[in-house]
Amino acid sequence: MALAHAIMTALLDADLSGSELSRDFETSLGFFWQASHQQIYQELHKLADKGWLNRREVQQSGKPNRIVYGLTQAGREALADWVFGKTRMQSAKDELLLKLYNLNAQNAQHLANEITQRREDMMQRLYLYEKVRRTHYAEPAALPTRHKGVYLALAAGISHGEQFLAWCDEALALLSTVEPA
Repeated sequence: MALAHAIMTALLDADLSGSELSRDFETSLGFFWQASHQQIYQELHKLADKGWLNRREVQQSGKPNRIVYGLTQAGREALADWVFGKTRMQSAKDELLLKLYNLNAQNAQHLANEITQRREDMMQRLYLYEKVRRTHYAEPAALPTRHKGVYLALAAGISHGEQFLAWCDEALALLSTVEPA
């Protein structure tokens, strides 16, 4: 998936400024698609140059004017074409998994500590996911169509998180059997 499609998806419901898009990435799309502020702003300019986004200046008193971006009809058509395109599974790149290939008596405790930290991080993320689910998606069948898709992405995140916690527990149990050096 290209960053362009993530940005256009974020603009489906409302026109947003670059800073608002960055904030949305941190609290929603960013759970499964990472982008820096700089990457977002660069992509906004490219999409506007392609005619897929319009940009307008919004006057603000006491502050610099904001540039707000919105999807054009051509952008909506490009996004719809992308949705109908083939999706490919992304390969995972995780240094921790590579480090586990180097497990030995000297580093077992260090790797267990890394897994423990990852487990804690995932618990925090799952808490947030669950809070979002309860607040906005408590009755999935009653949601508007597009929001059902957002719910399904959230449910996938919850499921993956729960599976990751189970893996962490298994890994920590196995690592506890490694005799220290």
